[in-house]
Amino acid sequence: MTAFRPFDEKGTPIEEQAMSWKELVTKPYDKVSVDPHTRTRIILMNGIENNATLTKHALARLSPDPSIRTALANTRRVESMQQQAINWFNPAHQTIVETTLGFEQVAVDLTANLAQNEEDPYQKATLDFALLEDFDHLYRYALLYRQMEGGDAREFVKDTVEVKPARPTRVHHRHPSDEMRKSWNKNTASPKTKMNYFTIVSAEQQTMLFYKEHGNMYPDELARGLYTEIADVEEQHVTQYEALGDGSMTPLEMNFLMEVNEAYNYWSCAQTESDARFKQFWEAMMRDEIGHMHMAMELLQRFEDKDPVKILGGDRIETPIVFEETKGYVNKVLEEQRDFQPYNMEYMPEQQVPREWRSFAYRDRLNGDWTPSEVVVSRSRESKGKEKVTVRAGSR
Repeated sequence: MTAFRPFDEKGTPIEEQAMSWKELVTKPYDKVSVDPHTRTRIILMNGIENNATLTKHALARLSPDPSIRTALANTRRVESMQQQAINWFNPAHQTIVETTLGFEQVAVDLTANLAQNEEDPYQKATLDFALLEDFDHLYRYALLYRQMEGGDAREFVKDTVEVKPARPTRVHHRHPSDEMRKSWNKNTASPKTKMNYFTIVSAEQQTMLFYKEHGNMYPDELARGLYTEIADVEEQHVTQYEALGDGSMTPLEMNFLMEVNEAYNYWSCAQTESDARFKQFWEAMMRDEIGHMHMAMELLQRFEDKDPVKILGGDRIETPIVFEETKGYVNKVLEEQRDFQPYNMEYMPEQQVPREWRSFAYRDRLNGDWTPSEVVVSRSRESKGKEKVTVRAGSR
């Protein structure tokens, strides 16, 4: 695949980007026949646009200049529309837990892809670390899916990702101060490292928000508990990932890099999309984002007199983000790092971590006498035991 050269792309003028209500109410995909990776692209791009909208609201509150606020409002309105159009691709008959399985497949396959193409060793280590936690979340939700709806997660994802235990969710819980990470340097980090950063922060933030917004819709205590427990881990993931970024980025630098990242993600989706309708959509959205990028470049040059190519770190991003089978890579990381924990911003086997590590006591407090991620496993075992007894009894 060719590299993405954002400065060579022709964008759509902002005046032509507003969508009609008919364009916003898009036709949903069929949850049975859809390519699982088309679903993951939809989930990812919903998260990318959601983050863009929320971040631009925050940037506007930090910007005293009316022209900056106006520019942010113009692109933010379009990105809000993009996000809604993408979110409406999800069908109404796809249940909350089925959508959740899609979210966790995004987390696994996206994180594995980013890690395999990450140039910064520390950011790669952080991606590998969180990968095993999201992989375990997929397993726990798969059990809940079987218990509540009688569904088989392997059939839902069409066996494109494995469903099995990883680093147990019960040991994911850490003290907030232990989620701090080393930051890359905005002047030396590669374009790919910067793009991976914005992508993974957006994806994990969306997952956290979805679980917090939908877990309370279940009457079942275990379901509510599992969403509560995993939503808290996703909050940790957002914290650790955002800590990787250089905190000295100015609001206008961040706005520019975010626009490049949106265009890059849409371009990546279009490179490998199997459905012609969605491929056409991704390409159109990429052109919109190139238009936004040019507006962000103008702000960067006007107010800070900075070269956008230098802020990106180059004129291209060599490798696209690809959703594909990552079983081999995940299993390799699982074999090597299953018992890892972060201590003093380094990753090591838990048995090497000093016993006074504050996260041990913090974890014990949170788990208390009820850990939903463990109960969902024990309930599954009990159910299987009853099934075996029934089979034996019926065979006599």
